[in-house]
Amino acid sequence: MKGFDYNRKIKPSKLYERMRKYAPLLNEKMFKVDFVGLENVPAEGGFILASNHIHALDPAIIASGIKNRQLHFMGKKELFDKAIVGYLFKKVNGFPVARGTVDTKSLDYAARIVKEGHVLGIFPEGTRSKDFKPKNAKRGVSVIARAAKADVLPVSVYTDDDYEKGTKLTVRIGNLIPFEKLCIGGDDCTKESLTNAANYIMEEIVDLWEEGHCD
Repeated sequence: MKGFDYNRKIKPSKLYERMRKYAPLLNEKMFKVDFVGLENVPAEGGFILASNHIHALDPAIIASGIKNRQLHFMGKKELFDKAIVGYLFKKVNGFPVARGTVDTKSLDYAARIVKEGHVLGIFPEGTRSKDFKPKNAKRGVSVIARAAKADVLPVSVYTDDDYEKGTKLTVRIGNLIPFEKLCIGGDDCTKESLTNAANYIMEEIVDLWEEGHCD
């Protein structure tokens, strides 16, 4: 596909809205998904939605339950290099990031999503967990939060089984973390501060994950 236009106008996706009608296929036919804490999703304003990552379908699973907002997920550049996949991801608000580098264009675009009142979806671990258990966060989530002065909504995707057709999943949404609690807003912010903030966000996600399935 052609290079992503990071100067593009950020607006709601028509295809995203049309695809909402297929949410029951994910939540009832392919998987058995329970959502907990949907009332914690802000109805307006920009923020970062941060989740653990265990499957390529995590963005679709999470988005399927959040009816009142469109999510803009950051994804690895390699996905966007595939013509059809990249085209579809872009049409449903996805945008690429070059992993292992300081991708300033992607980071700036991510911050602009939040600043303009939209919802940025990000997986702080930076990649999928092969054993479905949360791993350590990278600093990217806190770098973006600092740039956008963004609140962060922690989310966990939990399964105690292999992630395949028929698997039971619990998507648990926590309380919004105010930007001020991340302690990265001052001029004295350091790499250590950013690491601590990323770890704090991940700890909130792990706390949700450890609650497991609903009774």
